[in-house]
Amino acid sequence: MNKFILGMWLTAVALLSSCGASKVVYVKDLDVNSPYETAEAPALRVQKNDRLSIVISAKNPELAAPFNGGYGAYKVNDDGSVASGLISSPGTQGYLVDKNGKIDFPVLGSLNVLGLTLDQVRTLIRERLISESYISDPVIKVELLNLKISMMGEVAAISVINVPDAQITLLEAIAKAGGLSRNADPSKIVVLREEAGVRKKIMTDIESKEIFNSPAYYLQQNDIVYVEPKSAVTTPKEERTWRVLGLTMGMVTFVLSLATLLK
Repeated sequence: MNKFILGMWLTAVALLSSCGASKVVYVKDLDVNSPYETAEAPALRVQKNDRLSIVISAKNPELAAPFNGGYGAYKVNDDGSVASGLISSPGTQGYLVDKNGKIDFPVLGSLNVLGLTLDQVRTLIRERLISESYISDPVIKVELLNLKISMMGEVAAISVINVPDAQITLLEAIAKAGGLSRNADPSKIVVLREEAGVRKKIMTDIESKEIFNSPAYYLQQNDIVYVEPKSAVTTPKEERTWRVLGLTMGMVTFVLSLATLLK
């Protein structure tokens, strides 16, 4: 009886462990204690349908208020002084980049920002404010509001990841999706990207140190990450069946063990 219980218990453990996530050795060809040059994250460039948060500040707040997307408010007091403030958090909705690559900015009008980096957008607005004598010393903050990554294929959690700080690597995105499933092929991680109206497919291998040199290591807004399955895959339905079977056998083993102890 004890041998039977032991056999059942070992079988249950084996089944349960087989249903776990895949054990992938990331960058397994990276030598220990060997220095490797690191590349800086490329600057994100503005695309159509992006949303930009642009906030203008100045030593005299009343000068900046009209440029803050309609969120600024100011009034003239009884003594003739000007009071200013913010009626809500500026730039929370952002400026939508239209199909022509332009945004409608307060006072300055239509600005063509397509293909510019965030620093270049900042410089463009700063130069306009100074050259047109609106603000002599503006402080400009530009952020991308819509950096999101779609995770698909053989990951633990198919999802859309929102990136509030506008920077994420491929490895971080996989981690946020719960890692790879046991049917994932770590040498076939596909990133689908659209740039300048052209869609392209980038294939990466996260088991190789070359991942750090891949143009897909740093992800961009609206990238789609698709993890390909291995050649012989187990369907999600089969995975659930094995998981339930393993749990059932574990419970049976526990009950039999308890009954034996109570005799």
